[in-house]
Amino acid sequence: MNSLNPSPGIAADPVGCARAIADRLADLGARYDAAPVFPLESMRCLAAAGLHRHFAPAASGGTVFADTRERYRILMDVLRIAGRADLSVGRLLEGHVNALLLFEWYGSAEQNRQLGRVLDAGGFYGVWATEPAPGVSIELANRTQMSLKGAKSFASGAGGLAHAIVTARQPEGGRRLVVVEGDEADRADLSGWRVRGMRASNSGLYDLTGLRIKDTDLLGHPGDYDREPRFTTGAWRFAAVQLGGIEALLVETRQAMSDTARADPLQRAKFADCVVAARTAYLWVRECAMRAASDDLDGPAFARLTRGVVERAGLDVMELAARIVGTRSAMDGQRIDKIARDLSLYLRQGGPDYARDQAALTWLDHDAWGEQDVLW
Repeated sequence: MNSLNPSPGIAADPVGCARAIADRLADLGARYDAAPVFPLESMRCLAAAGLHRHFAPAASGGTVFADTRERYRILMDVLRIAGRADLSVGRLLEGHVNALLLFEWYGSAEQNRQLGRVLDAGGFYGVWATEPAPGVSIELANRTQMSLKGAKSFASGAGGLAHAIVTARQPEGGRRLVVVEGDEADRADLSGWRVRGMRASNSGLYDLTGLRIKDTDLLGHPGDYDREPRFTTGAWRFAAVQLGGIEALLVETRQAMSDTARADPLQRAKFADCVVAARTAYLWVRECAMRAASDDLDGPAFARLTRGVVERAGLDVMELAARIVGTRSAMDGQRIDKIARDLSLYLRQGGPDYARDQAALTWLDHDAWGEQDVLW
C-alpha cells in the first residue's frame, strides 16, 4: 500500500487547508504536465493538509460537520480550489471523495475501521466503473475462494492509488462494489493514455484478472452503486472540479490582459462574458450540491442540466480566453494553455446530449426546480 506519511496534526478548516496548498499544487501540476507520471508529491501535499480524510465517515476519523448541507458546501469549495490548482489532482481527489462516501453509505463497521487505517497511512482511493467488454466479473473457484476477471478503463490513478472501489458482476447477476488494491504497477497499462490534457491523472487500464478477493472486500449489497438519486446527482462533484478549472482560466485571462486590452471595450465585453459564464456555472453547481445533500428525488435531472451548464461555460471561457489573450494562450509552458488543455479533455463526460434530453423530459413533466418556486 502506498504510504504518503501525512503529518499527525490536521486542521479543522478544509477550505483553509486547500487554499494554503493551492499554489504548491499548481507548481507541481506544471511539472507533472511536462513529465506525466502519477502525481505522488501532489497527493502527499493533500494528505499532509488532511484533505484525504476530512470527508471520510466519522467512524474512519473524518471531520464531523453540522449537517450534510454544510459538508457538501465545504466540499464544493475544496474541489473548486483543487481544480483551480491542477485539474488532474482535482480529478483524483474527487474520485477519492466518491470512495469515502461509498464507504459511509454502504461500508460495515470493520470496513470503516480499515478505511481509517489506510487514511492514517495517507492512502488514497479511486472509484473505477468504466470497463472494456466483456467487463469485470466475480469468479468463484469454490465456495470460499473468489477472484476477479476483466479490466477497468479510464481508471484514474491506475497503479498509483493505494486502493480502488470497482464494480463487478456477480455470477448470479447484479453489480457489486469491490475494494481492491490499486497500486500494483504490473496491472496498470498507461500506454494508451496519450492525451493533450489531464496527463497526470494517469487514467489508464487496470487489469483485475486473477486478483483474489474476500467477503470483506465486498462493499454493500448488489445494486448499491447505482442507487438513485445518489448515483446521478453525484455528478455535482466532478462538475465542481471542472468549475475550478473554469475559474482558474478566468483568473489567468484577467492577469494576461494588457493595458491596451483593458482599454478596449470589445475585449472588456469578452471578459464580461467570461465572468458571466463562470459565475452561472458556480450557481448551478452550488444548487446541485444542495440537491444532493437532501437526496432530492429530482436531483438526477438537476445534475444532468448542471453538467451541460458547466460544459457550455467551459467551452465559452476557453474560446473567449484564446481570443482575448491571443497566441500566448497556446504556448507550451504557459499556465493558461495547460488549463485549457486539461479542461478540453475533462469536459468530455459521456453522453452529454442524452443527459440533457433526460433532464428535459423531467422538466416537461414538472418543474424540477422545486416546490418553493415552481413555474408550472
